[in-house]
Amino acid sequence: MADEKSKDNVDHAKAAAEAKAKRASKKKKDDVKRAGFEANIEEGLEAKPARLRLRYKSEIVPKLMRELGFKNPNQVPKIEKIVVNMGLGEALANNKIMESAVDQLASITGQKPIITRSRKAIANFKLREGQAIGAAVTLRSERMYEFLDRLITVALPRVRDFKGVSSKAFDGRGNYTLGVREQIIFPEINYDAIEKVKGLNISIVTTAKKDEHGLALLKHFGMPFKQ
Repeated sequence: MADEKSKDNVDHAKAAAEAKAKRASKKKKDDVKRAGFEANIEEGLEAKPARLRLRYKSEIVPKLMRELGFKNPNQVPKIEKIVVNMGLGEALANNKIMESAVDQLASITGQKPIITRSRKAIANFKLREGQAIGAAVTLRSERMYEFLDRLITVALPRVRDFKGVSSKAFDGRGNYTLGVREQIIFPEINYDAIEKVKGLNISIVTTAKKDEHGLALLKHFGMPFKQ
């Protein structure tokens, strides 16, 4: 009787071990499959040219060559990167503000932000060196064009009483910075879920050597400058 019971226990333990091994094997296969699926999605996003990139190559470059008098397409200015930055002075007293801002910036740009920190201590503002004071994202390639497309066609028209953006916000080297007062103009943000309305800065870095060339470039992309 005891031998039979011992045998049953051994068989039960063996069956349990085999079942556990099968579950582990299935989970490993699922993880590999999922990783491959996500990689294919990412590869597909990178492989598929953004609408504005295609428009730049087929329409904007020829127009700017004629307009600016360039003889070589490589002379035509282009957008190198877009930096989206959110300053968060309030986060010094409330860490939750920083967490929500990072989540919102990731939703807006489709890319994980980095935390920006103070370079030096400022006693009057109770600011310590290395303290988190904001979040930023640097967009390049397809993500950059996709963001610019959504900014121009979707987000900016949602600004209340929108009359266009200023054409005087260039830095003298063809780069343009736009200030947005409310992050809720981006449809990715759920208004009912936010704790505080925050502003952000969008810097468009170009290869233009003159502000006039940077202005012409962004106009052709559809940036709604004030008349």
